[in-house]
Amino acid sequence: MDLQHVTDADDPRLDDYRNLTDTALRRVQEPAGGLYIAESAKVIERACDAGHRPRSVMTQQRWVAGIGAILGDRDVPVYLVPDEVAESVTGYAVHRGALASMHRPALASVAQVLQDAGRARRSRIAVLEGLLDHTNVGACFRSAAAMGVDAVLVTPDCGDPLYRRSVRVSMGTVFQVPWTRIEDWPAGVQELKDAGFVVAGMTLGDGAVPLDDLVAAGHERLALVFGSEGHGLKPSTEELMDRRVTIPMTAGVDSLNVAASSAVAFYAVR
Repeated sequence: MDLQHVTDADDPRLDDYRNLTDTALRRVQEPAGGLYIAESAKVIERACDAGHRPRSVMTQQRWVAGIGAILGDRDVPVYLVPDEVAESVTGYAVHRGALASMHRPALASVAQVLQDAGRARRSRIAVLEGLLDHTNVGACFRSAAAMGVDAVLVTPDCGDPLYRRSVRVSMGTVFQVPWTRIEDWPAGVQELKDAGFVVAGMTLGDGAVPLDDLVAAGHERLALVFGSEGHGLKPSTEELMDRRVTIPMTAGVDSLNVAASSAVAFYAVR
């Protein structure tokens, strides 16, 4: 392991890890084909197991042995820093053991993701339209992994699944569930239909059928589409759905957070 002691928070070797709480800055530093940050030994391990390449790791003394076991014979610099340096560089107290600067892998095409997902006898995919909160993106991925969803598609205006908080909240499941961006949206709904998927939009709109009715229909290939936190599905998207579906609620509750509703829906159609 290429262990390098770093005691100066201004050391340029730590530049990948600066200002991680600033979303706008991370978008500049993590362009498509660039970098993303994996936080905690478990998440770094899952990223490496998925074939992603670390560029460097920043860690503290008590986590060095575990990081060495994860990296194995990979030729990756490991920057060993005091706690106060880690906090100064990142802007928050680093409690999860390590941060890794990872090379962002190339995304598969939508056609390839759909083809791979369609190999299962009963295929289930999710589409995340315009989710803005990276916590919700990560939570949706974690539920998708837990409930056996075969793939996730994210629209151009959806938060980045590889943003640090998304990865952390997902507990690294963003590396386990195949995903890609569907750039031509909502026109891309037709690509899902052409691949044999029944496309069901989760909505509070009038005329939506209960989720139980969708389950009873027994569709072999099903794509569930979830809209943004504030306004739900865009009207232009709803118009293209094969089914419009709602989760019946009681006690005057009119809606669920998208992370909660996705978990309910994924469980129901598993």
